[in-house]
Amino acid sequence: MGDDATADDNAVGVVSLVGSGPGDPELLTVKARRLLDDADVVLHDKLPGPEVLDTIPDEKREDVGKRAGGEWTPQEYTNHRLVELARAGNHVVRLKGGDPFVFGRGGEEMEHLASEGIPFEVVPGITSAVGGPGVAGIPVTHRDHASSVSFVTGHEDPTKTESAVEWDALAATGGTIVVLMGVGKLPEYTAALRAAGMDPDTPVALVERATWPGMTVATGTLDDIVAVRDAEGINPPAITVIGEVAATRKRVLEFLRDRPDGDTGATDA
Repeated sequence: MGDDATADDNAVGVVSLVGSGPGDPELLTVKARRLLDDADVVLHDKLPGPEVLDTIPDEKREDVGKRAGGEWTPQEYTNHRLVELARAGNHVVRLKGGDPFVFGRGGEEMEHLASEGIPFEVVPGITSAVGGPGVAGIPVTHRDHASSVSFVTGHEDPTKTESAVEWDALAATGGTIVVLMGVGKLPEYTAALRAAGMDPDTPVALVERATWPGMTVATGTLDDIVAVRDAEGINPPAITVIGEVAATRKRVLEFLRDRPDGDTGATDA
């Protein structure tokens, strides 16, 4: 398959699984921008962020995220729609926040497309797990503080009978823990880490709406971060960073621009 990712009138179309990065449109890759401009249809949810979504004409967009009444579009519908649109000869972009393969269900969609005989390509994006903390002045690794990093989800499949995240093991690693989609479950996993022996004074940062308008950063410790969250009204989408690297922001904040476009409008809680 060539880079153009186009289909002729008599052929099955192609699906591009595209990562949008953390949300600032200037952090889209060159290829992602070109494919969005060339696509016939863009299937997206809310995580790419308003500034990215606003660059896509309304007539090309289909929202497969939250629906009226707070319900979410079933993954089965999204899978079906990708195949349906591609079989009609369209170039379809499936746009995801961050990177398609970091808690973005890109792997599931890729396998489904292959099982249905639909050609596809993968366009990586800057994962929010690294880019989000980074723009907030928090490196996920640091030679003086953390030689490893673990990425975990704070929102597992509700049909699972037990968590697949081994918080006891993570507490013993000594590196950075980055939790995506974990604002709601913050009390549970911070308690689990403390119970597993992690120092209650371990620095923790919450980065809400990283690179979006209204980005907010709240810092605390493993012992008090839940109270900080509640006091400052931190809401999804937000990233939790647990480990010594979370304290780096305070040492660089005076000279930090919170967004690549130079906007210093982010607030600290």
